[in-house]
Amino acid sequence: MMRHKPQTWISWLVVSATAVWAKVRTVALATALAACVVALAVLSWRLHEVRRDNGIIATLQAGDDVAVESRNASDEVLIARSAFLLARDRREEAQTLLDSSSGMTDPKLRARLIYNHANARIRDAIALVERGDSDKAIPLTRLAKDEYRLALRLDPHAWDIKYNYDVAMRIVRDFPGYESEGEGPPPDAPTKLWTDLAGVPKGLP
Repeated sequence: MMRHKPQTWISWLVVSATAVWAKVRTVALATALAACVVALAVLSWRLHEVRRDNGIIATLQAGDDVAVESRNASDEVLIARSAFLLARDRREEAQTLLDSSSGMTDPKLRARLIYNHANARIRDAIALVERGDSDKAIPLTRLAKDEYRLALRLDPHAWDIKYNYDVAMRIVRDFPGYESEGEGPPPDAPTKLWTDLAGVPKGLP
C-alpha cells in the first residue's frame, strides 16, 4: 500500500481549513448582517417613539388636549398629560394617571409627577383657607404632605420637593404621632387649634 507524500496531506489540510473558514465566515457575516438589520429596526422604532412623544408633549403644552393611554405612554408623556389636566382642574382624570404611575421606570420622573399633584392640592388648600373653609383644607393638605413624602423617598435630593413639603407643614401641623399611625387626635384635643392652621406662608408652591 502506497503512503501519501507529506506534501499531499498538507495540501489537503490547507484546502479543508480554507473551506471550513469560508463557511464560518459566511455564517458570521450573515449573522452580523442580521444583527445590524435588527438593531437598525429597533433604533428606527425608538426614534419614531421619541418623535411621537415629543409631538404629544408639545401639543399638550400648547394647550390642546391629547388622549393618552397610561399603560403605554412614556414617563415624560404622563407628566405632560398630568400637568395639562391639573392646570384645568380636571382632578379626577389626573388622579387616574397618578394611580397608574407605579409602572413608571424612572423614579425621579415619578417623583416629579407626584410632586405636581401635591402642589395642586396645596394650591386648592390655600384657596380654601383664604375663603375660611379650613375643614376642607386640612385633609387636602395632609394628603399633599403624604405625596411630598413619597416623592422625597423616590428623589431624596429634590430641593423643590423639600421646600414645598415645608410649606405644607406650615399650613397644617400634625398632632404628634397620630397622623403617621392612622389614629385620631387625642380625646381632649380642641376642635380648632391655631397650630392646626398656622396660616398661609407667602410664596406659593
